[in-house]
Amino acid sequence: MTAWLYAEEGYYATHKEIGKSGDFYTAVSSSMFFGGSIASKFLKTFEEGFLPSDSYIVEIGAHKGYLLADMIQFIYTLKPQLLETLTFVIVEPFEPNRKAQLQYFEESFGDAVKLLHVSSLKELTCKSAFLVANEIFDAFTCEVIKDGKMLYMDEHKPEFKEMDSKIKETADKYKITKGEIGLGYEEFAKDMCEHIDTFEFVTFDYGDIRGREDISLRVYDKHKVYQFFALTDLVEDKELREDINLDSVYANSDITYDVNFEHLIGAFSEAGASLHDYSSQMKALVEFGLIELLDMMQKNANAESYKAEVNRVKTLIDPAFMGERFKMACFRKESN
Repeated sequence: MTAWLYAEEGYYATHKEIGKSGDFYTAVSSSMFFGGSIASKFLKTFEEGFLPSDSYIVEIGAHKGYLLADMIQFIYTLKPQLLETLTFVIVEPFEPNRKAQLQYFEESFGDAVKLLHVSSLKELTCKSAFLVANEIFDAFTCEVIKDGKMLYMDEHKPEFKEMDSKIKETADKYKITKGEIGLGYEEFAKDMCEHIDTFEFVTFDYGDIRGREDISLRVYDKHKVYQFFALTDLVEDKELREDINLDSVYANSDITYDVNFEHLIGAFSEAGASLHDYSSQMKALVEFGLIELLDMMQKNANAESYKAEVNRVKTLIDPAFMGERFKMACFRKESN
């Protein structure tokens, strides 16, 4: 999975498109009010005094930077004076993505907003920050386990063999007997807690509080979803075997899995952060202030524009789409 997504010729490294022209949709590509709601959440955190006016606003895994840009637009609308004191940062390891983000910010804001980059959380050292990430943990490398064994790949051919001792330890800890075990959650949480004194971190991802005791690993190719094993001879029901093989989609399509939020929450707890909130995406966005923002738009925009945006927002909160299957976790850490 690491090579598939992150190698020099991997899926993310080659800067694939998201949205209608890509392989999948995200909340960011659905409506600017996703970013607007998160900006509203930050403002509430600021107003309650948890974060100061000179905080860093940080997006992790920003692709082209649309989410952070949407947040900035709404901060400008709701509390423009903060743009003079806030610092905006994207955590981005890929140089092509950095260039695309800088270009988009220049086109959107000119010299009014300065965008900083760091390659990883290890490079980010600050006193206070509001961090956001959308669909990054389902792109962390994972191990797939089943019946006490672990999945290995040999030239795109899968085989279950003896489980690594560290993976078994994590599986036992979170009572996972079948499914995916995300790798890197602990290091990610540790880096954030060690490099930022006080923070609030909001993240959205596809998954649930516990694993479903099933393998969710899947491939998105041009808005079609393929179960990983349906592309291999290990598919349990031979009638579900797809006509295409792994070779044809390897590094050319997205590969992902359901996030086990219990594991993620455990990683942050061990690192020194606490879970501030956990809910469905629908509930989170409404509590962040989505409805109030739409009401504001209704008063200031024409009926056609408002109706079009409401239809886009429905994708974010409709239980049949992203509303229930996507979850939000909010973590906080205060300086000692």
